[in-house]
Amino acid sequence: MKLREWLNKCGVTNLKIKSPVLELDWNPSDSDKNAAWDLYIELLTRIATQHLPPSHGDESTALSSIHNLFPLTRDIIKCNGRKCIEFTKIAVVILNQIIRPFTAKWHKLSIEKAFEDQKSCEDFRKELEELQKFLRVYAKMLADMADVEDLTDIEE
Repeated sequence: MKLREWLNKCGVTNLKIKSPVLELDWNPSDSDKNAAWDLYIELLTRIATQHLPPSHGDESTALSSIHNLFPLTRDIIKCNGRKCIEFTKIAVVILNQIIRPFTAKWHKLSIEKAFEDQKSCEDFRKELEELQKFLRVYAKMLADMADVEDLTDIEE
């Protein structure tokens, strides 16, 4: 299977990845599978994939949890070494193209005290919901890469 085929199978066609990379064989190693498992568990147990009701939690903590996916992913890549290149190809693209724009925007706004404004908090939560939709797809991709049963939608 080619990387492009795997991404299409997962329903992810909006990432900007150079064509030659997309045509490479998709064959995750055990290191890739281990790295995918590690991040999969982190995603399943964070606000990244879990609904945040309006009356619960706070925006700063939610933003911090999403931002912490950067050091977590870096640590997972470092722990699994150079043999987890398939995982790394996907993880780096997701961090840079999907998560970074969200965290960069809201970090700046949070410094400017946006979370003291109700409308800004509502906007943040709407954008978080959109990000969560993609991160749930990402979690499913990681389950597939790790070759484990996907538990993303196990709860009502």
